[in-house]
Amino acid sequence: MPRSKNKVASKQRRKKVLDSAKGYFGRAKNVYTVAKNVVEKAGVHAYSGRKQKKRLYRSLWIQRINAGVRPHGMSYSEFIGKATAKGITLNRKALADLAMNNPEAIKAIVDQVK
Repeated sequence: MPRSKNKVASKQRRKKVLDSAKGYFGRAKNVYTVAKNVVEKAGVHAYSGRKQKKRLYRSLWIQRINAGVRPHGMSYSEFIGKATAKGITLNRKALADLAMNNPEAIKAIVDQVK
């Protein structure tokens, strides 16, 4: 009896990898053995990128808050320390949004914190 290789499943597996490699340059888009390695590497970068995105956004929020409170005579660290002491529980994302889009609100918060 001949050995069954399950052609359907192996073709689907290859097709899934080659579909993921769509748009890549050179043999990476159409040669399975090359595409497999490139897609795996891309997955590694995507995973680490999802972690880095959180760090980048937090640092962006901190910069925006700092830029928003500086004109009112305060630094970021001073502002966050005093806001925490006063019990203001707005997170950095919300504070950054206020600093960018609503300068009057950030001024009111800074006056409350001082």
